[in-house]
Amino acid sequence: MANTKESLNLYAKVEDLLENNEAIEKLYSYYYEFLDSIEFRTLLDVGCGSGAFLSQINQKYRPFLAKGIDLSSVMVQKARLKGVMAEAVDLCELNGKFDVMSAVFDMLNYLPPQALSGFFECVSEHLNDNGYFIFDINSDYGFDNVAVGAYIVDDERRFLAIDSDYEDETYQATFTLFEKDNTCYQKMQETITQYYHSIQSITEATDMNLVAIQEISLYDMEQVDKILLVFQK
Repeated sequence: MANTKESLNLYAKVEDLLENNEAIEKLYSYYYEFLDSIEFRTLLDVGCGSGAFLSQINQKYRPFLAKGIDLSSVMVQKARLKGVMAEAVDLCELNGKFDVMSAVFDMLNYLPPQALSGFFECVSEHLNDNGYFIFDINSDYGFDNVAVGAYIVDDERRFLAIDSDYEDETYQATFTLFEKDNTCYQKMQETITQYYHSIQSITEATDMNLVAIQEISLYDMEQVDKILLVFQK
């Protein structure tokens, strides 16, 4: 099942209810460790979400240009409120080339396996020669033991229930949101799908060179739930 703009926009509405700042900052630190080792002037963040990563990139590295793109217009609006440059556009329709491209917090897992090759072609087209694409993916353990389950959270105007399952290397989460509108609540429901990708399947989808692999444990120090990969054009 392909994710729709409606499902991505619903996720954007509730992203702040799901944030784990400690895990987010820990994941970012792995990106910084690599970025500290190279020189770059321009960076494109694919699937930039609400712009948190880009905002920190601007503060930490002060690049000549740092831009984000996302398919969700709601996310892009949030990113712009943080003062970052962001656009609601598909990568393959974007103009320009960059020294570094990033895709933070399992963005690639939203792509079905058959879409990987086309996506990496677009990545390569938008990278300068010798440029880097850095991203993280969920491990099988991360899907099956961290992401799966039922989750309920609310605040003064929203009640969110998530029911998720992982089967045949496909993760599906049904989001049911009740959002207060004056004295009534509006119900919205969408399903978000993610797919497990092995390192082998990713390397077979691109002609770029895999130059770094980093196993990451965000939630259980004894288990790898994410893997950071760096490809060079």
